[in-house]
Amino acid sequence: MNIPANLKYTENDEWLLLEGDTVTIGITDYAQDHLSDVVYVEYPVSAGDEVVKGDTITTIESVKAAAEINTSVAGKVIAVNEAITKSTGDVNTDPYGTAWMVKIKITDPTEVASLMDAAGYEKYCAERSH
Repeated sequence: MNIPANLKYTENDEWLLLEGDTVTIGITDYAQDHLSDVVYVEYPVSAGDEVVKGDTITTIESVKAAAEINTSVAGKVIAVNEAITKSTGDVNTDPYGTAWMVKIKITDPTEVASLMDAAGYEKYCAERSH
């Protein structure tokens, strides 16, 4: 399982990359593996939308299940990755790269600091596998 050290993680299997006052959000390798083959990605948000912690920012459907991706930070959506709505397989092959989902200019950077680091997320995943 791939868990990059430079990212933060949520208990809902999203990753966040903080760069200045912007976070990029996607789903983890663990999440895409459990979803299996992703067949559909939709965005209920658009660039310019304000979001609060807990808002749904992406809906993903796979051959096994459907999942809503919720933001763990508040701010303004500055980009959505429309490319993966046409190339959904990228979610399975490159969840930390081309399959990023949403970029948000955050209101409060301390919201990111409270999330799990790579070691914490790895332990969290291991606990759920037993």
